Amino acid sequence: MEEYVARYTNIGDAFFMWQVQPSVIFGRNQLIESEVNIAYCRTHDILMYRRKSGGGCVYADKHNIMFSYITSEDNVGFTFYRYLNMVVHVLRLLGVDAKASGRNDIMIGDRKVSGNAFYHLPGRSIVHGTMLYDTDMENMVGSITPSDAKLISKGVKSVRQHIALLKDYIDLDQAAFKRFVREHLCTEEYLLSPQAVRTIEEMEKEYLSDEFIYGHNPQYTVVKKGRIEGVGELEIRMQMKNDIIKSINILGDYFLTGDLNGLLARLKDVHMDIESLRDALPDSTDDIIQGLQKEDLITLIMK
Repeated sequence: MEEYVARYTNIGDAFFMWQVQPSVIFGRNQLIESEVNIAYCRTHDILMYRRKSGGGCVYADKHNIMFSYITSEDNVGFTFYRYLNMVVHVLRLLGVDAKASGRNDIMIGDRKVSGNAFYHLPGRSIVHGTMLYDTDMENMVGSITPSDAKLISKGVKSVRQHIALLKDYIDLDQAAFKRFVREHLCTEEYLLSPQAVRTIEEMEKEYLSDEFIYGHNPQYTVVKKGRIEGVGELEIRMQMKNDIIKSINILGDYFLTGDLNGLLARLKDVHMDIESLRDALPDSTDDIIQGLQKEDLITLIMK
């Protein structure tokens, strides 16, 4: 629906809310086997989806509300800032001491109540995220961590200390909260035609394909992992021959803002040394991966 609204309508700013059956939803550039406990999900009937935005893996169910915001604004920083502050404003109208924090979170005190991500289409920006009204904590932990019962028990206690459930901070039930959000963020309603719904169902097939969900991940001879502050967790996979990079991919929960394939192409057939990498890479990489500095990328590749 987000992609349909962005591609095929002329609405300047659109917002809608949605909910899913128990699901894990992971970022466009993440490896499913690194982020999702596939066996736990299959045993507990938790669905697995990949989204077209960057960021990390989340668990969602009917107790969680998903927000989508589609706008013609093309500046990533401004779009994110505007969206996060819209949501914070609504929460504050309810008396909740919420604030935007870090790359993409909304916090209540020192606890996270919402995580958000974005992606681009030509001339359009899409921001979407979670609003943690309530959730099944055991499924949240089990679907993303090892399924050992003791680890899940410990994980629930740990995660519960770091997340906020909105129901603990407001007097509205879930339906009333959704009405409040709609009334304070939206001024009119746009109804999809039957033809629009059929188009969306066709578009949906890509999202539900095994190729899109599981990806095609060839074996790599060298893997480098690291966290870069303000960027995220990165995993660089390279096929090497005689210290020459024959192919390379960058995985992780980063936010993509430019042409990743163009960046990777610059590194093909480049010798694995600092000066060669420096010569091959563009002076600015933070307009391709948000916050990523050229020297930090080189340091991680050479790690």
